[in-house]
Amino acid sequence: MSAALQMTAFSLVLLSTLFLLLATCTDCWMVNADDSLEVSHKCRGLWRECVTNMQDGVRTCDQYDSILADHPVKIVVTRTLLITADLLAGLALAVLLLGLDCIKLLKEDPCVKLKMCYGAGVILGIGSILGLVGSVWYAVDVYVERAMLVSHNIFLGVHYDFGWSCWLGMAGSMGCFVASVLLTCCFY
Repeated sequence: MSAALQMTAFSLVLLSTLFLLLATCTDCWMVNADDSLEVSHKCRGLWRECVTNMQDGVRTCDQYDSILADHPVKIVVTRTLLITADLLAGLALAVLLLGLDCIKLLKEDPCVKLKMCYGAGVILGIGSILGLVGSVWYAVDVYVERAMLVSHNIFLGVHYDFGWSCWLGMAGSMGCFVASVLLTCCFY
């Protein structure tokens, strides 16, 4: 039972860490959500803004000026939280890999391996909370921005919805959280 639980947790951590990394690197956190017929598809991310022409598929991206430039708070906070979550999930993945029963390192001391799995679960739990807070922070800010424009009857031609990168960040964070619960609660 323990080996199956470890492999399930490892698979979930691996997939969730990949989701978090993809969410951090991709550029579709906000997507235009107009009901009219559009000739372009606009995405805003943490690092750049991209426009794809729907007729010929040509995609152009504008990088944000600088990492140190003045950016909206939602971008700065989300970048910080997602990068920290990525680093913690990667560290937890490495510690968990060394703590698996199928790995020969420290095979003679199963108590240490169990503590490594537990430690990986704790690290992963912290990372998952940071990733979830970052993703939800961004999503709430997008919603509040849109609600403010609607409540003031302001229409700028384009309004944005949550993009697939935002959903990917939430899914990766939730997967890390579930794996953390498996590692910290189910082994003891």
